[in-house]
Amino acid sequence: MLIELEGLSKSFGGVAVLRSITETFAEAEISVLLGASGCGKTTLLRCVAGLEQPSAGRIAIDGRIVYRDRPPVWVPAERRRIAMVFQSYAIWPHMTVFQNVSLPLRAAGLGKSEIAARVTEVLNLVGLGDLGSRSATQLSGGQQQRVALARCIVSESPVILMDEPLSNLDAKLRIAMRVEIGDLQRRLKRTILFVTHDQEEAMSIADTIYLFDKGQVVQKGAPKDLYENPKTRYVAEFLGRANIIADGERATDGAGRPVVRVGDITASLPADLPPAFLLCIRPEKWRTVSPETPDVLRGRITKVQYIGDRTEFWVDTPAGVMMVVEISAPDRRPNDLVGLQVEPRDVKVLPA
Repeated sequence: MLIELEGLSKSFGGVAVLRSITETFAEAEISVLLGASGCGKTTLLRCVAGLEQPSAGRIAIDGRIVYRDRPPVWVPAERRRIAMVFQSYAIWPHMTVFQNVSLPLRAAGLGKSEIAARVTEVLNLVGLGDLGSRSATQLSGGQQQRVALARCIVSESPVILMDEPLSNLDAKLRIAMRVEIGDLQRRLKRTILFVTHDQEEAMSIADTIYLFDKGQVVQKGAPKDLYENPKTRYVAEFLGRANIIADGERATDGAGRPVVRVGDITASLPADLPPAFLLCIRPEKWRTVSPETPDVLRGRITKVQYIGDRTEFWVDTPAGVMMVVEISAPDRRPNDLVGLQVEPRDVKVLPA
């Protein structure tokens, strides 16, 4: 089901939390709302759910208007055909796993045999088929999260909203669960809105990322596109790590095209470049070579960290300290002189 927002705004006590957001979240995809705490992503999710009433705008789910300020329309949460996984999972501690998952079906008045069949099917789907009779208080964090997912799935709601559902899990389990959520979505083809502040989580699970800042979507797109082509410094630094260079030198090449020079490195520039600009180079785009190599940015290594699957260097250069990440790194040590190479296409130009 398609979710459409038009001019959606929300204020609390005169403080604008959502600022006239107009977006469409695609059917049968995972749309991730990403941003720092307080940026408005959870408020937007709660407005779609019907748990918060917006201040202005319009919300439509599958073409049906569920909120509009003028003329006023308000459809309560229980009639929006959505399901929600909360950060706390919202599991009833006095009920068994089976009873927790069957709640939506019992509320809908289904018969016992149909409830038993559907709950059993969904518990098997999420890997809890042998735990139906277990008390919810006897479950691990990962198992409780699966119960919350199963409760959403069994209701057959076409839209599932997830508010930081993995934040209470340990790092290893978080990785496993985000893989499971992606697998479930591909099998069930539900429309999922997933809220998180964790950029790695967003990159791994999203079909489309909507990056929020101060109540607005500042950039959206496929994870790779946002990472490889940030439009602003905020986007570049929020999604992964970035070397930001502020003192690139403008020049022209032999054909009169605008270029920028950093040390002996030259990269092309857009013709409509603003007067003030920044350069962004991701740490893994650098390669360390001999300082005698032509067309490099020369510097001295100040720190080396061996992480296991990669080696991280900090290199002091005339353009500032650069962070460098290499998988198969040469044996380099602090105080070594090195040259840094980068492909011109990997030098991104940002407005200052």
